[in-house]
Amino acid sequence: MGRWTRRAFIAGGSLLGGGLVIGVGGVLFAPNRISVKPAASGAPQITTWIEIAPDNAVTVIVPHCEMGQGVHTALAQMAADELDADWNLVRVREAPALDEYANGYPVRVFFFDPAIAAMAPRAADYGTYRLARFVGLQLTGGSSSVRATGDLGLRVAGAAARAVLIQAAARRWGVPEGECEARLSSVHHRSSDRSLAFGAVADEAASLPLPENPPLKPREAWRIMGKSLPRIDTPSKVDGSRVYGIDTVVPGLLYATVAAAPVFGGKLVSVDEAPAMAVAGVKQVVRLDDAVAVVADSYWRALKGLRALKPVFSDGGNGAVDSPVLASRFATALSTGEGSTLTHTGDVAAALAGAAKRIEAEYAAPYLAHAPMEPMNATVRVADGRCEVWAGTQDPLNARDTAAKACGLGPSLVTMHNAMPGGGFGRRLPFVMDFIDQAARVAKAASPLPVKLIWSREEDIRHDFYRPAALCRFAGGLDASGRPVAWSARFIGNADENAAVPPYAIPHLRLASDKLDSHVRTGSWRSVDHSQHGFFVESFIDELAHAAGQDPWKFRRALLPDRHRAVLDLAASESGWESPPPAGRARGIALVEAFGSIAAEVAEIEIDAKGGLRVRRVTAAIDCGDLVNPDIAAAQIEGGIMFGLAAALYGEITLDKGAVVESNFWDYEVARMADTPEIAVHFVPSHGPRGGLGEPGLPPIAAAVANAIFAATGKRIRSLPFKNHNLSAERLRWSEPSPA
Repeated sequence: MGRWTRRAFIAGGSLLGGGLVIGVGGVLFAPNRISVKPAASGAPQITTWIEIAPDNAVTVIVPHCEMGQGVHTALAQMAADELDADWNLVRVREAPALDEYANGYPVRVFFFDPAIAAMAPRAADYGTYRLARFVGLQLTGGSSSVRATGDLGLRVAGAAARAVLIQAAARRWGVPEGECEARLSSVHHRSSDRSLAFGAVADEAASLPLPENPPLKPREAWRIMGKSLPRIDTPSKVDGSRVYGIDTVVPGLLYATVAAAPVFGGKLVSVDEAPAMAVAGVKQVVRLDDAVAVVADSYWRALKGLRALKPVFSDGGNGAVDSPVLASRFATALSTGEGSTLTHTGDVAAALAGAAKRIEAEYAAPYLAHAPMEPMNATVRVADGRCEVWAGTQDPLNARDTAAKACGLGPSLVTMHNAMPGGGFGRRLPFVMDFIDQAARVAKAASPLPVKLIWSREEDIRHDFYRPAALCRFAGGLDASGRPVAWSARFIGNADENAAVPPYAIPHLRLASDKLDSHVRTGSWRSVDHSQHGFFVESFIDELAHAAGQDPWKFRRALLPDRHRAVLDLAASESGWESPPPAGRARGIALVEAFGSIAAEVAEIEIDAKGGLRVRRVTAAIDCGDLVNPDIAAAQIEGGIMFGLAAALYGEITLDKGAVVESNFWDYEVARMADTPEIAVHFVPSHGPRGGLGEPGLPPIAAAVANAIFAATGKRIRSLPFKNHNLSAERLRWSEPSPA
């Protein structure tokens, strides 16, 4: 594919097979239309977000992967509504892994001050696009797709396309544009009742200059946004036609699997290849710097060959590190020094010294694996000086660049085919794509035949980039009326300050972090730092409420700003907080602001006489701004709750002799259908800034359950997971007196 020229950036405006192509972002005078005319082969070469074909079909090109979050549907709704397209004529295609499709909109949300960006939105588009292109960013993550790419990009693209289509139709009719309107993929002239399909005027529209800042529809004019339309990706999942990365089949395909050094930082010292080569179907043993792979004519033969090997690995000097050693290091780090201050308001030391009551507590959260249903895999072919990759990732551009580096090729010589990932949760994000690197190196060794590298479940869990473990020490002070006057928190890690800052009005506040280097490799995990600090902060504020002798809901609401209070009150009201729970049950409440959304959850739990914990009901209230697709939004909150609940109940990665102990779902448990409580999701009617949804449902759930356990038993759970705590040893507050 040809690259964009300066002329194309500024002028744009060419045709795609007689149709209209519209793009926004990545151009100085955006929104603009960028198109490269068909090559000699006749294949159209485009770099745009929206295509309108002569047959009136509308294709929305989405620069995000679909991994179950419904983003292809939601983003298409946003573009189609602004375009005034007939939803039945709308199609979706994921953007290819090309530099032209680098996506800077999440960068705007994460790093740009909204007020500054609003002053020059097209300049912000261009600057963030160039940055995203430079680093190879086509990211799906951070709950940014709808609130960033949707609001800042695809809505603008749809509005720009609508504007030039109306202008083209008005010119053909010789009437003022103000007399025309777009509706259901046609332009209508109100007074004469004439109409033209979008496809019929796409040619003329393609030659017109686009408005730089097209007006977006007011909320009351939305026809597609705000509706629970069926998801585009559902039919292919139901009929089995959906192709995931692991489903890739290409001619001449070989299979491989791999074993990396059990201890992170270790290297491959030696391996006798003969036992593997003696296995029927094994073609090759490939030695990597820190791993060994076996290539065969089937996955099972490759796995059998790998299991026949006895590779020798070094431990990188970390063979004596186990979980107790790391826990001791965490505690020592918090006990020495003052930590690096993140936030400091007022005089915390004086406020604590003068408090009527002082409360101290220490909270811990373990390493967690992502454990997606589809283990890491990639299919790669290296031949004739080029590389081709098939995989499901959360950033196709970064996957392309990773394969290029592994093969010693320029990125332009690598073709990346991104499939739907079978779960990501942060494991398939940029810069943690070791499975792409391995697959490319193995395929290079097996060239010219293509190789599909599949990690075993054990390899997947034992060689993750884990959610970091964390330890946090709190000190809080209450005045004589029971109101909090001081809050001090010191924790391990480089946590996002926003995750650790409580949303409550506390006059004296200090947060400090301590660094601790570890050989365990870590990465982003669904909701990132909010997953640990949601548990920490909302558990400790609950401790303060009980120390003050106050209702945990009322204690919180008195300290919250209006928007947060509305969310908390909705959760309390819908859960029946002020009415007694059913016999044998107890409730806990928690609230966390994350990724631009505010979520409050009430967990209703039950503990049997043997200490068995069951979460029976979860009531969630969310303020995320205007909803694009309410059903998808609710599903995202439900999914976040279950992901967080599974981690709170069971999730824990431990170390022995430097290596990860857990290996499969029998010792790294995930939630099953029987663990699923009744979940009710309620949205606060809000027209504020749009927030994310893929992650905000997760952070409150662990604290809500822990707080319910305290309400039931008087036992304060300060470390996760709950499976490590013997609840049967505690007296249940509702239990009958023991017989004499």
